[in-house]
Amino acid sequence: MEVLHEEMPFDLDFHPSSPLVVTSLITGELCLFRYGPESQPERLFSVKAHKESCRAVRFVDSGKVILSGSADCSVLASDVETGKAIARLEDAHENGINRVVCLTETTVATGDDEGCIKVWDTRERSCCNTFHVHEDYISDMTYVADSNQILATSGDGTLSVNNLRRNKVKSQSEFSEDELLSLVLMKNGKKVVCGTPSGALLLYSWGYFKDCSDRFLGHTQSVDTMLKLDEETLISGASDGVIRLVGILPNRIIQPLAEHSEYPIEALAFSNDKRYLGSLSHDKMLKLWDLQELLNGPQAVNGDEPAESGSDDSDDDNDDDGMDVDMAPTSSKGSSKKVGKGQGSSRPASDFFADL
Repeated sequence: MEVLHEEMPFDLDFHPSSPLVVTSLITGELCLFRYGPESQPERLFSVKAHKESCRAVRFVDSGKVILSGSADCSVLASDVETGKAIARLEDAHENGINRVVCLTETTVATGDDEGCIKVWDTRERSCCNTFHVHEDYISDMTYVADSNQILATSGDGTLSVNNLRRNKVKSQSEFSEDELLSLVLMKNGKKVVCGTPSGALLLYSWGYFKDCSDRFLGHTQSVDTMLKLDEETLISGASDGVIRLVGILPNRIIQPLAEHSEYPIEALAFSNDKRYLGSLSHDKMLKLWDLQELLNGPQAVNGDEPAESGSDDSDDDNDDDGMDVDMAPTSSKGSSKKVGKGQGSSRPASDFFADL
């Protein structure tokens, strides 16, 4: 199944219980689609949500609300039934928002172009945590519920561990000499895997974040987005337009799953029942793949062969992976490419949803 947008989409998210998928566009629009096994996705609405590019979108409040972040520094809550704005925070950040992730039923996190991470309590409608650890754009974040921490990657080439309970930066890696673009937590929380523009996957052992413990060179081009399939495997989206199944420890490209297009994969997401894999690319197309069909056999993708890792790292019990080790944050500066960056604002972000 596929649907063509008029402009380039940046992000997508699936509804937590209904067959709905939302996309955010470079024009600031939000598009909501209903999908089914026997038909092409049906567009339910397309609304102009932001003045500038809408880079991040998530369903919140059990799927009743669509939360979006934009290069115009605003966060918007939209009604899932009508697409109408419920509430808007004009100056959530001083710089354009690049990432939105859900933490719990009542908290979300946003990351901006200058490395600032904010956590918002939707009940109190206020910012409850702020982390100024990175010096470049926040490329990806994931929430670790067991320890109440946020892992974040940045264009400054570092990985950070941010403790919500103590409101402090627990650890930060050294500069990796490459931007970190995406991350997933694998091996029951023992390994953090990060994608880079060179195509290398960097593996960090939990509690030892100063430097990566393993470097897997299986991809030939930038790994822009990743999804955890299970504790042993992930799905990667690369700038060559190919979606791959990747094994972690042992590190190997198990097989190419599909070729979205010849353009970079912008985002990947699973449907709530994991029946479908959604992908976005610079070809302006949203594609919904039957996940089991992709996994059941090798796919014909030109110029792609399974690759083994040349690493000597192993997933053994000698690593003290359950240990949290504090390290002083570094201040290395990396290069970045930002699309549609918004203008900064000095006004405070006091309320989560300002009254309309």
